Amino acid sequence: MITFSKISKQYGRQVLFVDASFQLNPGERVGLVGPNGAGKTTLFRMIVGEETADEGDISVPRRVTVGYFRQDVEEMSGRSVLDEAIAGSGRAGTLHHELEALQHAMGDPDQADDMDRILERFGEVQEEYDHLGGYALEAQARDVLSGLGFEDAQIDGDVGALSGGWKMRVAMARVLLGKPDVLLLDEPTNHLDIESIVWLENFLKSLPGALLMTSHDREFMNRVVTKIAEIDGGEITVYTGNYEFYERERAQRDTNREAAYARQQAMLAKEQRFIERFSAHAAKAAQVQSRVKALEKIEKVELPKKRKVVQFKFRQPPRSGDKVAVLQGVTKAYGARVVHDGLTMNIQRGERWCVMGKNGAGKSTLLKMIAGALAPDAGQVTLGASLQMGYFAQQSLQLLDADLTIEEQFQKDFPQESIGVLRNLLGAFQFSGDDVDKPIRALSGGERTRLVMARMLLYPPNFLVLDEPTNHLDLATKEMLVDALQDFEGTMIFVSHDRMFLRGLSNRVLELGGETGRQREPHLFLGSYPEYVQRTGHEAPGVHN
Repeated sequence: MITFSKISKQYGRQVLFVDASFQLNPGERVGLVGPNGAGKTTLFRMIVGEETADEGDISVPRRVTVGYFRQDVEEMSGRSVLDEAIAGSGRAGTLHHELEALQHAMGDPDQADDMDRILERFGEVQEEYDHLGGYALEAQARDVLSGLGFEDAQIDGDVGALSGGWKMRVAMARVLLGKPDVLLLDEPTNHLDIESIVWLENFLKSLPGALLMTSHDREFMNRVVTKIAEIDGGEITVYTGNYEFYERERAQRDTNREAAYARQQAMLAKEQRFIERFSAHAAKAAQVQSRVKALEKIEKVELPKKRKVVQFKFRQPPRSGDKVAVLQGVTKAYGARVVHDGLTMNIQRGERWCVMGKNGAGKSTLLKMIAGALAPDAGQVTLGASLQMGYFAQQSLQLLDADLTIEEQFQKDFPQESIGVLRNLLGAFQFSGDDVDKPIRALSGGERTRLVMARMLLYPPNFLVLDEPTNHLDLATKEMLVDALQDFEGTMIFVSHDRMFLRGLSNRVLELGGETGRQREPHLFLGSYPEYVQRTGHEAPGVHN
């Protein structure tokens, strides 16, 4: 369907592809992986014609429709959320909006003289719209938007009033409703909660078209894709299987190549010794020359590239009292919407609570009240003795000084620490080499998140309150963070949509209600997230496996 044949591409000195080939076939679901800057986004942009290859051929058949969800969402305003989503439905979406305009024109007395033409056009558009299944389009759009977390009132509301994260969901709905032959998804789970992620998994598995996607969510990748295309060192290597299969297979290939490299190096050393020993012997001259020529023709085996993962041993926090936080009859409302109604819970030292709940259930509100960033309307939040709290939320990113470089920020924050310790910490969060000289104002959202987490964990507090700490983190950083926090001897309460994070760290689950029309009692589950899933049969409230 889509073919890349011996393509080469570079920007200045940065080489992305060298004689790389790849084919996406009808119905395939392929995960695109590779280190940052390897060329994943460039590959997407070449498919949609926004970039061209320096050499080689890219074949995208004319009749193939391509839908592309990307991280930079355009401005949206002047429509309802529903209408904005329907706009992406190809020809049917265009006709939907023309029908609306014609219906408006039919009721406009100023256009009475043009009514015959309007009625004729309305009949033509209605017939084509019906033929394309357009009258089912609104119901489909509502289903997709609901799956992505929108309430009915939001669906009919002004799209311009939404935050950037919610506009990303509208952009995704628009692409999904278009039902393209090829769907390109660039980090589709970044702005989704776990309920929407589980819905999207099932939706993508039901699509008949081809899918090519990037994702930093290991679980999502494992459940959706059946092939992995790895971009690394200018090449594209395809593995038939999910992400876990790719990791095992890649490790085995690396082991085999290391063994082949060792064998070849031993053979080359032996041949070199022969050449050096007999190069001055006239009787052996023919043999020496023969071996020199043979060595020149040998294709050298190269060692596999090692992705450097820096491990950092975090210091253990000072011990807190046994009672870390006590919530007694906590109530909080926003206008008429009550998100917490008499919530009572005790957080004990060493507990790691993950907080589950649909949008609007009050997850972030709860963490803000515990952190002291928001006061309850009624009830009390009492923190225990000898407590040192670390609170991470998206607002934490504003604590960084945009005028400093990464290294300058850390030297300012930790003047007593050596450069070696600071660089080792930064390396664990994927800032190495010249990265530390980057100005903070130039960092992406993911880079800022990594930086704030690094600052918090050099001297870990004994009570971590984390609101979506894994947003925008790549797999390597998430795995390092989970490994480091598994040894953390303090107390945690966190919200996360990443199931690797939930599985690896929780030993308690708080499930909040927040159902429309009635307030459901919070459920405190005294076990880990895997035990919660096994006991309840769902990965998140209201989402059944």
